[in-house]
Amino acid sequence: MSGSTPPRVATTTLLVLTGVNLLNYVDRYIVPPVFESLKRSDMHPSDAQLGLLMSAFLLVYTITAPLFGWLGDTRRRPRALAAGIALWSAATALGGFAWSYLSLLVSRGMVGIGEAAYGTIGPSLLADYFPPRTRGRAFAVFYMAIPVGAALGFMVGGFVDSHWGWRRVFLIAGLPGLLLAALVARLREPRRGASDAVSAISSAPESRWTMRAAARTLLSNQAYVLTVLGYAAYTFALGGIAAWMPSFLERVRGLPGGIATGRFGAIVVLTGLVGTFGGGWLGDRLRARTRQAYLWLSGVATVLAAPLFYVALAAPSPSMYWSAMVGAELLMFASTGPINTVIVGVVPAGIRASAMALSVFSIHLLGDVQSPWLVGRISGGSSLQLAVLILPVAALVGGAVWTYAAATTRATPGA
Repeated sequence: MSGSTPPRVATTTLLVLTGVNLLNYVDRYIVPPVFESLKRSDMHPSDAQLGLLMSAFLLVYTITAPLFGWLGDTRRRPRALAAGIALWSAATALGGFAWSYLSLLVSRGMVGIGEAAYGTIGPSLLADYFPPRTRGRAFAVFYMAIPVGAALGFMVGGFVDSHWGWRRVFLIAGLPGLLLAALVARLREPRRGASDAVSAISSAPESRWTMRAAARTLLSNQAYVLTVLGYAAYTFALGGIAAWMPSFLERVRGLPGGIATGRFGAIVVLTGLVGTFGGGWLGDRLRARTRQAYLWLSGVATVLAAPLFYVALAAPSPSMYWSAMVGAELLMFASTGPINTVIVGVVPAGIRASAMALSVFSIHLLGDVQSPWLVGRISGGSSLQLAVLILPVAALVGGAVWTYAAATTRATPGA
C-alpha cells in the first residue's frame, strides 16, 4: 500500500466493502428465482411485468446514481454508504409484505435508491485505499462478490421459495443489511487520491468540483466514454441472462425450478470466483507491459465469450450447452475487475464517485434496464427460447467497443 493508509486498515476495509457488495447482489437477484411463483400467485403478472421488476429497480438505481456520485465527491463517504445500505435492506424486506404487483414494483424501486449510493461511492472509497499497481487485484476481490452474491440470490431465493414461499425470500434477504450498515458507518474516510503517486490525477480539490464541471470533464475523456459504452452493451447481456436464465432452464430445458436455480447458481459461483480473480490478477500482470492491459483483456475475453453464449442458449445437447455456459461465464467475469479499474483510473481522483455515478447511469439505462423487460416482451410475442438470443449479440458489441478503445485511446498516468 502507499499513502497514509496502513495495510491492515486497507485490507479490513476491502473485506467489509466486499461483504456488503455480496449482500448487494443477493438482494438484486432474489427476484428471478421467484418469477414462476409470482406468475402463479394472485398477482398473475405477465412475462413483461416480471421483467419490469428487475428493470424498475435498475431504472431508479440509474436515475439516483448521479446525485449519490456528487455526494460521494463532496461529503463523507462511509455515512452515505451506511444510509444507502440501510435503505435498500429495509426496502427488500418490505417486498415480503406486498399486497399487489404495484406494491411489489414500488418496493423494488426503493431498493434501487439505496443501492445507487453503494454502487457509486463504494468503488471510489476503495480506490483511495489501494495504489494503481495493486488496484486491479483489490477490485477483483471486491467484484468477486457479484457472482457469489448473485448465485446466493438464485440459490437462496429458489430454496426458500420452494419451502416457505416467495414472501419469506424477501424477508430473509433484507434483514442482514441493517447490521452491516452500522459496521460501514464506522469505516475510516481516506483523503481522496491518497494512494495515487501521480499528483496530476488529483488535480482539483474536492470543493472546486461541481456536477457540471465533473460531467464536462468525464464526457471529454475518450477512454472513459468508450469504456462506459462497451460496459453498457456488456451489462445488457449479463442483465438479461441473470433475469431470465432460471425461467429459461425451467421452461426451455425442462428442469425443475429448484434444480434450475441451484445448478445455474453453482456455475455462477465457480466461474465468477475463478474468472473475476483471474481477470484481476492477469490484468495487473499485463499492466507492466501496457497501460491498456485492462481494456485489452476485457475486450478480447468478451468477444470470445459471445459465441459461447450463443451455443449455451441454442445447442440441443446438455453436454454442449452446459460446457459452453461455463466457458462463457468464465470469460465474461474476467472483465469485471479490470473494466471498473479503468473507470476509476482514467479520471481525476476528485471525481471518481461522479465517474462511477455516470457509468452506473449509462450502463444500466442503456443495458439491464432494457434487457429484462425487452426479453420478456419478445418472449410474450414469440418464445423465451428466441428472445434470449439477442443477448450474445450485445456481448459481442461490448467486447468490440472495448477492443477498439484499447487500440485507439491512451491511458492517463493514474490508469
